Amino acid sequence: MAVTASMVKELRERTGAGMMECKKALVETNGDMEAAAESLRKVGLAKADKKASRIAAEGKIALASNDDNTKAVMVEVNSETDFAAKDANFQAYVKMAADHALATDTTDVETLMAADLDGSTLEIERQALIAKIGENIQVRRISRMATDGNIGAYVHGGRIGVLVELEGGNEEVAHDIAMHVAALNPAYVDVDDVPADVLEKEKQFLISQAADSGKPADIIEKMVSGRMRKHLSAITLLGQDFVKDGEITVAKLLEQNGASVKGFTRLAVGEGIEKKVENFADEVMQQVKGG
Repeated sequence: MAVTASMVKELRERTGAGMMECKKALVETNGDMEAAAESLRKVGLAKADKKASRIAAEGKIALASNDDNTKAVMVEVNSETDFAAKDANFQAYVKMAADHALATDTTDVETLMAADLDGSTLEIERQALIAKIGENIQVRRISRMATDGNIGAYVHGGRIGVLVELEGGNEEVAHDIAMHVAALNPAYVDVDDVPADVLEKEKQFLISQAADSGKPADIIEKMVSGRMRKHLSAITLLGQDFVKDGEITVAKLLEQNGASVKGFTRLAVGEGIEKKVENFADEVMQQVKGG
């Protein structure tokens, strides 16, 4: 059977594969559209398996929430390069993953990838995207929040995402707190949330530091106490100066709006992934020596 341009176009729109790959698949299957599509799916799977070991530490974080803002989800999807992360097909996939995560109501990546998606799955779509873009693509993690109060949700540049649960206040305050968390990255909500071992470690460090000053014990005690308060203010959300108004703390902002923070989650693209450091000079020298 003769393979026409319209057949190639149809298969390309259906699978997202390149024109030459589509034409080859149609020729090999004697124009059988279903068989050609299945062949390309297997090629995509093979490419996905081949690229699975390659480090994917770039990517995007996408957000999805319901209409009344009582449920929200963030999904991180990784690519190998920032260039791929800017690709329209990649960004569409990330949005689809976030919307699907909200609807599927899960935080387990495997469950999300296997859940029905209009007759497909996120895993099948991931394989097709790898075949199209040519990079390892991984859905890494899902963060979900549900509340009877207000959820502050904010994504900065697709690289930092925050969900904040607020009791009281309003959506504007919740959003402002989420922006603050994105900008200043507090480790804890309040002093009461700081683990005892973390407090003790910092205290001993400050005592050792102050002891080198040669000052009397009572002065050292005051120095340590003051520095400890300053440190705790820096690492706790409520102790930090509000990013949009340095004249007040976050605690004061919440008090003014009759609100309290129940918890927050902050994701940054690629955090915790060991990235490969390229040394192009060494690479060129190795090629020269090899030649």
